[in-house]
Amino acid sequence: MAGTLKQASAFTITPHKVSVCVLLQVYAPPAQISLPFPFSSVSQHNRLALYLLTLTKSCDGIFEPTLDELITQLREVGGLLNHWLTDHLTNKLASLSSPDDLFNFFSDLRGILAGPDTTVMDDDQISLDPTSNLGVYVRRCLLAFNVMSFEGVCHLLTNIGAYCKEALTSSAPYELPRSDDFSNAPETLEYENMDLENLVFEKVNAELESRKRSYERVSFHNHAPRALFGLVEDINLTAEPKLKNVDKNMEHSPFSQSDKPMIVDPSGENFLRTNWQVQGYLLEQADLIEKRRSSFSLNSFESILKQLQKQAPELHRVHFLQYLNSLYHDDYPLALEYLHRYFDYSAGTEGCDIVTSTTGSNSFGRYENALLCLGMMHFHFGHPKEALEVLTEAVRVSQQYGDDTCLAYTMSAICNLLSEIGISDTTGIIGSSYSHVASIGTSLSIQEQLFVLLRRSLKRAESLKLKRLVASSHLAMAKFDLTHVQRPLLSFGPKASMKLRTFPVNVCKDLRSCSRLISEFDTESELMITDGAMSTVWLENLKKPMGSTVFIQDNGSGNIRDSFRFCAQPCSVPASVQQLVGSSYLVRATAWETYGSAPLARISALVFATCFAESSSSEDVALAYAKLIRHIAMFKGYKEAFNALKIAEEKFLSVSKSRILLLKLQLLHERALHKGNLKRAQQLCDELGVLASSVTGVDMDLEAEASLRSARTLLAANQYSEAAAVAHTLFCMCYKFNMQVENATVLLLLAEIHKKSGNAVLGIPYVLASISFCQLFNLDLLRASASLTLAELWLSLGSTHAKRAVILIHGALPIILGHGGLELRGRAFIAEAKCYLSDSSFSVIDNPEVVLDPLSQASEEFEVLEYHELAAEAFYLLAIVYNKLGLSEEREEAAVSFKKHIIALETPVDERFLFDML
Repeated sequence: MAGTLKQASAFTITPHKVSVCVLLQVYAPPAQISLPFPFSSVSQHNRLALYLLTLTKSCDGIFEPTLDELITQLREVGGLLNHWLTDHLTNKLASLSSPDDLFNFFSDLRGILAGPDTTVMDDDQISLDPTSNLGVYVRRCLLAFNVMSFEGVCHLLTNIGAYCKEALTSSAPYELPRSDDFSNAPETLEYENMDLENLVFEKVNAELESRKRSYERVSFHNHAPRALFGLVEDINLTAEPKLKNVDKNMEHSPFSQSDKPMIVDPSGENFLRTNWQVQGYLLEQADLIEKRRSSFSLNSFESILKQLQKQAPELHRVHFLQYLNSLYHDDYPLALEYLHRYFDYSAGTEGCDIVTSTTGSNSFGRYENALLCLGMMHFHFGHPKEALEVLTEAVRVSQQYGDDTCLAYTMSAICNLLSEIGISDTTGIIGSSYSHVASIGTSLSIQEQLFVLLRRSLKRAESLKLKRLVASSHLAMAKFDLTHVQRPLLSFGPKASMKLRTFPVNVCKDLRSCSRLISEFDTESELMITDGAMSTVWLENLKKPMGSTVFIQDNGSGNIRDSFRFCAQPCSVPASVQQLVGSSYLVRATAWETYGSAPLARISALVFATCFAESSSSEDVALAYAKLIRHIAMFKGYKEAFNALKIAEEKFLSVSKSRILLLKLQLLHERALHKGNLKRAQQLCDELGVLASSVTGVDMDLEAEASLRSARTLLAANQYSEAAAVAHTLFCMCYKFNMQVENATVLLLLAEIHKKSGNAVLGIPYVLASISFCQLFNLDLLRASASLTLAELWLSLGSTHAKRAVILIHGALPIILGHGGLELRGRAFIAEAKCYLSDSSFSVIDNPEVVLDPLSQASEEFEVLEYHELAAEAFYLLAIVYNKLGLSEEREEAAVSFKKHIIALETPVDERFLFDML
C-alpha cells in the first residue's frame, strides 16, 4: 500500500468495526457445528458472508457508516431475519459497558478462526480461514485491540456509547431497553471505583446533551450550506464539529449529488475507513473525474478532500486528487499549485499507478512522474509546444534514472500529442538511436517520427508486460495506419517492394489486439480497484427501489426478479480496461466510416454506446452519439437528426462545447446550403472558425473542417475564384501536415468547383488525383463519389462521352447504393438518368422505366433532405420525360413541384429557431 500513514489513519478499532465483528460472530459462532441459529438454509448463511465481505471492501466514502446506516442495510438484506439481526446487534453493543466486556468479546472472537495447525476439520464445522479476507479482517481487529492502552479501551467504550445513542435518536424502532442504559448498567458496579472510567462517561454524556441543546437553538444549522458552518462555529466559539455525509451516494458520486449539503453530526465522531478502503475511494474518484470531467462537481468533492486532508494529513494522494479535480475543471493556476504541492510533499510516491522502476532506485524521488503529469496538463490546456518540451525532458530523466515504466508512458503520451495536435517541426524527440539518418542529411517528418515512436513504445510496453499500455499502443498504431502511408525512413535503398498505401488488415489486427485485453487483462495496479468497485456497487444497489433481497424466502414466494438482480452484479473488469476497449470500438467506427462501410460504422458506434458508455469519458460518449446522429442525418434526413440532437444536448449539456456543438453547426450549415440560405450558412462558417481558433490549442481537423465548409459556401454562392482560392490554401495546409485523407476530399472539392464553373477539362486532373488518393488509403465510398464526379465531368463535355460516363456510374453504384447517404444516392440517380437522356441511341418511349425509376427515387430523397436545387433538377428531368411520353397530367405535377423548389431556393425561409439552438 502506497503511503504509510500514522495513527490518525492507521487501522484502529472503531464502533463500526466492533459491529462488523458482532455480525461475524453471528456468521461463524465459536464451537458451532452445522448451520448456526437462526439460519434455516445454507444460502441464507452464505449471503450474510457475502454482505460482510462487501462491507469490509466497499469504497463508497471516506468515513465509516453509522449504526443507523448499518441497520438500514441490514433491513434491506435481512429479509425474515431483519429484526433478529438488528436486535442482536444493538443488544450486543449495549452489553459492552466495561473494559472487561470488550476483553471478553475479543477473546471470544478468536474462536471463530480456524487454528493454524488444524489438518482435519469436520465439513459441517463453521470457522473462518485465517488467510481469507474476513479472516484477515478479524486478525487485524484482534491485533489492533491488543495494542490498545487502557485509556484507549475506555475511549472506545465512549465512542460505542455515542455510536449507539446516535442511532437511537434517529431510529425509533430500534430503541434499546432501559436496562441497557450505559450510565446505569449493572456490569459497571464492580468498576465504580475507577474514577477515570466514570469521568469519561460523565463527560461524554454531558457533552452530548450540551451539543444537542446548542444545535436545537440553531434550527437552520443542519440545512445550511457548508460554507455557513464555519461562520456559525466562529460565532458560537464552540469546538469545531466534524462533518458527516450521511448520504453515501454523494460521497461516492459527488457529481450526481452536488446540491446536497454535508450535515453536522453533533453526537457522533467521524472515523475514517481503513487505509485500503480510503485509497480505493480516491482511485475510484480519480476515474470518475476523468470520465465525467466538467460534470463532476468541483466544490462538493473539494470539501470532501479537505475533510480527508484534515483527518489524515499524511495522505498525500489527496493533493493529487485536488490536482485532477482542478485540471478537468479547467483551472490552470490551481491545478499547477496542487501538482507542485503533491510532488513537494510526497516526491511522487502516490497518485500515479505506475510500477516501481526495474532498478528499484527511489533515491531521486519521482521527478520524471512530475514531468509526465505537467506535460499532460499542458496538453489538456492546449499548450502543445510546452507539453512537448516537458515530455521530452521526462524522457531524458526517465532514461537517466532507469525508470522504464515511466519512460513507456511518457513515450505513449508524446505519441498521443503528436497525433492529436498539428506540429509542423519537432527536433530532439527520437534521440540518438536514429542519428545515422540525420548524418546523411535526411530529416524525418513529424509523421515518420511518430511512426518510430509508436513502434518503440509498443516494443517497450511488451517487454515490460504492461498489457494496458500494450493495448493502448496497438490502438495508437491502428489510428496511425488508418490515415498515414508507411514510407521508408532512408532516402536510398531498394524501394520496389515498398507499397505506398495503407493496409486495412493491419488496422483490424491492431484493433482486435486491443479488444482482447478485456479477456486477458492483468492486475497491473492495486487489487482494490476491482474488489472495491464491485463491493461499492453492490451496496449502492441496495438503495435502489428494486434492489435485491439477500435472504430470499425459502417457501418459493421470493421475487425472481430480485434474485436475478442479486446475481447480476457488474463486471469485474477494471474501468480503465473497459474504457480502453470502448475506445477501440470508437476507432473501429471511424475506420469503417473512412473505408466507406456505413452499416459496420453504425454497429460499432451502437456497441460502444450500449456496452461501454458507463465506463468511458463523456467526450467519447458524445463522439459516439455524434456519429449516430450524423448517420441519421445522412440516411433519414435532418428533421430526424435534430430530434436526436435534442436528446444528446440534454445528456451532454456541460460538454456541448466540443462534439455536440460541432455536430450542430455542421448539420445547420448543411441544411442552410440545401435550402439556399447562404447568409445563414456564412454565419455558421464563422462560428466554426471561432471553434477552430488557436486560443485553446490548434485542432487541425477542426481547422480543415472550417475551411472546407467555407469553400462550399462560396461555391454555393457561385463565387468560383474565391472558393478555389480557399480550397487551394486548404490543400497546401493539409499537404504540409501530411493530412492525406483530407487532401482527397479537397481535390474532389476543386473538381466540383471547376465542374460547376463550366471548366470540366480543368476539373478532370483534380478528380483523377483524388481517385489516386482514395486508392492509396482504401477510401472506397469517397472513391465512388469521385467516380460519380468524374462521370459528371465527362458528361458535361458532350453527349459523345455519355457511354463512358454511364460505365463509371454503374461501377460505383453498388457501393453508393449500399453505403451512400441520401444525397450521394440522389446525385447518382440523376447522373444516370442524364446519361441515358443525352445518349442519341437511347429511346425514352421504348424504355421509360430506365429513367423514370431513378428520377422518382432521386426526387423523393432530395425532398427528404430539403435539397431544393437538386430536387428541382430531378423534377425538371421528370417533366421532360413525361412530356416525351405524352403524360400531360404527370408532367404538370412535376412542373409544379419544380416551381415550388425553385421559389423556395430563391426565397429561403430564415428558420431562426434552428439558429437559436446555439
